[in-house]
Amino acid sequence: MAMGDPHEGLAPDGTIRTGASIDRVAERYGEMLTSVVDAVLARSPGASVYLYGSVTTGQAQSPGSDLDVLTVGLDTRDAAAIGRDLSGRFESLCRSVEIAPAAESDFEGDSDAAYGAREFLRHYCVHFAGPDVRLVTSSFPGDRRAARGFIGDIGQHLETWHDTFDGTEPADLGQRVARKALLATAGLVSVHDSTWTTDRRRAALRWGELHPDLRRGLDQLLD
Repeated sequence: MAMGDPHEGLAPDGTIRTGASIDRVAERYGEMLTSVVDAVLARSPGASVYLYGSVTTGQAQSPGSDLDVLTVGLDTRDAAAIGRDLSGRFESLCRSVEIAPAAESDFEGDSDAAYGAREFLRHYCVHFAGPDVRLVTSSFPGDRRAARGFIGDIGQHLETWHDTFDGTEPADLGQRVARKALLATAGLVSVHDSTWTTDRRRAALRWGELHPDLRRGLDQLLD
């Protein structure tokens, strides 16, 4: 299991700080990353490729950590196919290759979702290949709007999961619900403590201290 990002928090000016950097990507991932880029650009030559997660903060552990990739301009079905193929090819190096597809329109507009997408791309993603589509180069304040940007869509997610759940994969659905709920908890902790964190475990422990009546539920989400 990867450790949390030790560099995540607030800068002295109150903006978000993370440890995501191309310099922290270990050399052992070189062949796999080349394969990711080749596969993405073969299916969508104009796509953009970004890395995020523990690989970019230097906290990934092989083979227990995922390789997290964000693409802009790649079809959803192609992203899933590439992820399946490369997860099998590089199972000795990582737990899975997760390819998340996005469109440029996801980062445009004044909605919480668009704001959060720009915030995520700016602070948590490392540009790796293709055009850099980031609209914002300045840092985002770690404030209430930043927290809403990350988790303001939780209601829509829960409604979608409820409407589409057919009972066949309850463990997978449970994990997605728990991860989203704990990210929301991290937003609450960030605002309450005037800090910034997306560390789900840290957030659950801290919110359990503040609200002992919720501790059991938070432990269940972590499990």
